[in-house]
Amino acid sequence: MKLLTKASGIYLLFLLSLYLITALAFYWITRVVIYDEVESRLQVEKRDFEAYIQLHQAWSSSCYFVENKIEVVPATFKEPITEMYKDTLIYNRYEDQDDPFRQITFYTKIGNTDYKVSIRKSLIQTYKLIEVITFVMVTFLSLLLILMYWFQRRLSGNLWKPFYNTLSKIKQFDLTSVTPIDLKKEEVDEFDELNQVLKRMAEKMQHDYRSLKEFTENASHEIQTPLALINVRVEQLLQSSSLSQQQTYWIDEIYQASRRMSRLHQGLLLLTKIENHQFRDAEEVNLTELAKNKVLDFEEFLIMRQLTVDVDLKEPFLVNISPALADSLVNNLLSNAIKYSKPEGILRIFTHARQLCIYNSGEPLKNDPEKLFDRFKKDSDGSESLGLGLAIVKQICENYQLQLQYTYSYGMHCFCVSAPVSKLS
Repeated sequence: MKLLTKASGIYLLFLLSLYLITALAFYWITRVVIYDEVESRLQVEKRDFEAYIQLHQAWSSSCYFVENKIEVVPATFKEPITEMYKDTLIYNRYEDQDDPFRQITFYTKIGNTDYKVSIRKSLIQTYKLIEVITFVMVTFLSLLLILMYWFQRRLSGNLWKPFYNTLSKIKQFDLTSVTPIDLKKEEVDEFDELNQVLKRMAEKMQHDYRSLKEFTENASHEIQTPLALINVRVEQLLQSSSLSQQQTYWIDEIYQASRRMSRLHQGLLLLTKIENHQFRDAEEVNLTELAKNKVLDFEEFLIMRQLTVDVDLKEPFLVNISPALADSLVNNLLSNAIKYSKPEGILRIFTHARQLCIYNSGEPLKNDPEKLFDRFKKDSDGSESLGLGLAIVKQICENYQLQLQYTYSYGMHCFCVSAPVSKLS
């Protein structure tokens, strides 16, 4: 949810709550004021009635009291000498409906007899007045609420516009580009300060990226060259006939260590380049076709380990990825499956339009499967294993939003690379 939408929602909820409370309070205040006026008029009618009784010592209907619906009946039982207000309904025979009245009831003596007197005053006009006032109030409050909400939306939109402009520039920012991020000076101090901080951060990130890229390129050249020279010289020494058996053994150990160091250097260098997004040549690659070709490349190793290969390449699995990294992805998965398959075991490769799965038979893992993709984590203590192959696979998948999953069931290890969730849905 966007910040402006959330802020507007909270503001609207507050306005609606305030509107409801105000409307109810206004309605009850209006009702109390009008009822107070009606009761004041009833008190006037009561005094007029009492004055009439005091003067005449009797009661008879009078046109003066017709509007007020005075009812005088003998008191059949003794009640407290008090007055009471209440709402009541009186049947209107002309309109065939019950009309609302406000009534005051009290007790008085006419002659020597106690009487219960009820004076009623119609509330029809009062209710109509309350309805008109309520309608006008609701209309104006609704209009005020709409205008306030519209104004708040416009004001918030204009105030937060520099923030969204900055956010858009950050989304378009390219770490590998030499062009600095373009953030303009803003009138609002807080946004201008934010832009300055982000600008310095972006410049520092670009500088660090260029430095790291230069370092990895130099390291690749400066380290690989002497390693290659060492390997060449050691190979020449191994071909010498003047060496003793023990010397040959030592030189062979040096040669294996040098080769291991060379492969370790290449693996770490590749991981660094992947993490820094230095592979920018993404294109649509068919992993199904790539897996088919890789099986042919590993044919000698498959024969040597006497593995039964079951290839089920149904549909093309197309992924937008750097071709070099796609090759490394499939190569590392296949070499890992071949390396850790038990002799005379099974290697199964399965693909369809959204997934590539590689199965190999073998014993269950000794270590935690969740650490299988960490660097230098391996389930075997073999010297030939560097523990970087699956870490490279994981990093490639993360860079291209591919789903990587490992499972083990029925004596088969399974590594599956799937298309992103958005594409699967």
